[in-house]
Amino acid sequence: MKKYFIRYKPFLLFLGTFFFTYIVLTVLYQGYLNSFGENKLDTITRMVGENTNQLLQFFGVNFTIEDNQSHSFIKLIYNQKYVARIIEGCNAISVIILFVSFVVSFSGKLKPTLLFIFGGSLFIYVLNVIRIALLCMLIFHFPNQKQILHGVLFPLFIYGVVFILWVIWVRNFSKYASKNIK
Repeated sequence: MKKYFIRYKPFLLFLGTFFFTYIVLTVLYQGYLNSFGENKLDTITRMVGENTNQLLQFFGVNFTIEDNQSHSFIKLIYNQKYVARIIEGCNAISVIILFVSFVVSFSGKLKPTLLFIFGGSLFIYVLNVIRIALLCMLIFHFPNQKQILHGVLFPLFIYGVVFILWVIWVRNFSKYASKNIK
């Protein structure tokens, strides 16, 4: 049994660190969400809606957002047409938690790890705002493609970016990074 553990120690440490970090961050995030009560929109989701509105307004797009008082979502209105809504799951925090858990499980030195987590999380947040803005415009122009846009194309985009960030982290900054790459 000891030989087995020693042989697979790096993999088991990776799994343990990943799941521990993921569970801790998820529990903390759930505590944050529970502090808002039922049918209340959390601050992060509201901020994503505001940032999406600001981005589209910056480009002169006819776009507004509206709070829904009876439910916890924000209506996205493009050219005076209600095209989509932002709910808590649209704020990319679950994706950021997944990203952070992976980086921590392949952590390197403290300063580069923290900087990569901060920069990567900010990058994911900004891409998510852009994703929501593009999704609104595409749903308006291609309403019959809503399922493929929301369910396939845009998740593929955001998770693809996270995967690329992970590869960059492991190859260049983690404790497993090859020092001979030129």
